[in-house]
Amino acid sequence: MTDVTPQQGIPAPDGASDVIDTSYEIGQDNVDGSFGPLGFDIHNPVFAISAAAIVAFVFYTLALPEQASGVFSSMFSFTTKNFDWFLIGAADLVVIFALFLIVSPFGSVRLGGADATPDYTYVGWFAMLFAAGMGIGLMFYGVSEPLTHFSTAFGDTAVGENGLRTDWAPLGAATGDEPGSIRLGMAATIYHWGLHPWAIYAMVALALALFTYNKGLPLTIRSAFYPLLGERIWGWPGHVIDIIAVFATLFGLATSLGFGATQANAGLNELFGIPIGNTTEVVLITVITAVALVSVVRGLDGGVKILSEVNMGLAGLLAIFTLIVGPTAFLFAFFWDSLKAYVEFLPALANPFGREDVNFSQGWTAFYWAWWISWSPFVGMFIARVSRGRSVREFIICVLLIPSLVCVMWMSIFGGTAIHQVLNDAYTGAQDADLPLQLFKMLDQLPLASITSFIGIVLVIVFFVTSSDSGSLVIDTITAGGKIDAPMPQRVFWCIFEGAVAIALLLGGGLAALQSMVISTGLLFTVVLLIMCYCILRGLQSERSETK
Repeated sequence: MTDVTPQQGIPAPDGASDVIDTSYEIGQDNVDGSFGPLGFDIHNPVFAISAAAIVAFVFYTLALPEQASGVFSSMFSFTTKNFDWFLIGAADLVVIFALFLIVSPFGSVRLGGADATPDYTYVGWFAMLFAAGMGIGLMFYGVSEPLTHFSTAFGDTAVGENGLRTDWAPLGAATGDEPGSIRLGMAATIYHWGLHPWAIYAMVALALALFTYNKGLPLTIRSAFYPLLGERIWGWPGHVIDIIAVFATLFGLATSLGFGATQANAGLNELFGIPIGNTTEVVLITVITAVALVSVVRGLDGGVKILSEVNMGLAGLLAIFTLIVGPTAFLFAFFWDSLKAYVEFLPALANPFGREDVNFSQGWTAFYWAWWISWSPFVGMFIARVSRGRSVREFIICVLLIPSLVCVMWMSIFGGTAIHQVLNDAYTGAQDADLPLQLFKMLDQLPLASITSFIGIVLVIVFFVTSSDSGSLVIDTITAGGKIDAPMPQRVFWCIFEGAVAIALLLGGGLAALQSMVISTGLLFTVVLLIMCYCILRGLQSERSETK
């Protein structure tokens, strides 16, 4: 079918496509109107429940910070200790499914119809998906994670009174083995930033793009469940799915914004002596949220796309500079050795059962997978918005493999430089510093340290802005019932509230509170993600039948 009228800004398929015949019209359950000059067009009840619950959460966290901090810590401990196997196993299944789609006949299906063409060039597309997907995280962990895993792997393992290991080393460690500790540390780092997170993003994005651009359904999470629920997705089953997606997205974003604020604060303190603390971080979140509002008003092409391309350019320059002025020959060899180590240790790192390295698998891996899964509605919907016209095979290869390689290069350059400073220069400034400061301590040993550190702060801030902007776009789309051209004030509302939630969590327990909320909401969305993979398969089967 090709003769389909576009609904609410969503283009009709170009060429043959298996459009779902449904009487539901995008926005039919919405409530629209205005408060003075401010218009609104919101889904009832998704917007009302999501907004009310988040407002109540912010007030609770700010009113009773000590109690909230205790609750958050209990949530984190309970989830990581009891469901680490589920999070690790689910991520493994998603990677296997993504690789299967690349080599299967389903890879030839084109998103947007058989004759659809891409809306963006490769450069613009890569810049947007990468800036949205991992920007702040790479800045925060690019130095600290390789250093941390190397250090813990080099040290001794330790067992507590309960018979469980108390050290943080991955797998069985590599005690006293310097080359072995480097390889194991980098394998663990790449495991957290390579195929697994990008496969999670790719599957959510594929589901949304397929059921929106090929099947003619609203651009919202519930649409992906049509093969399983049918017309019931327009009722409470669909409402619950979208509300879970809103919570997961908001807390995933708040976690990243909190990390960004603490790192920007650390960099400003290092360069300009600006005090470190909650007050400065609250001011930073407030100011950067205000900047994000400007980008929100400018829209996808005028805001996120331009900022993403600027950020990718700056990040590339910083990486190239570090590679050239740092231990260049060492870093080239380090990159290839790290990739080999990743392949070697991947089966053991991805094993969800019988793990002895409980601190690593629960405190690092389980948290990371919950974080990526919390981000997946946001990043997935954003990638879907900019990926129309790609074939499924091209889409997965580009979203899965290319960003994974870029992450490996980034971690190898920045983490490798810091490790080289420890081993060859006897410089432990980065190793001994707090996590938010380690990037700047590493850059401090290279030429033009003040300039590169300032660029690092700018990168954190602009990644912060693009994440907040695109996150507002995604949450607004979900709470507007799939409309992608809802009134601007709604996007502004969500942009402000993302900042408010990040502030509330920082004041109510710091980064530990952020981690606790993201792992709890990520656990809920993991179930949604696994069911979504089954629905993708069903959707691609019908699409192949239509286009043969």
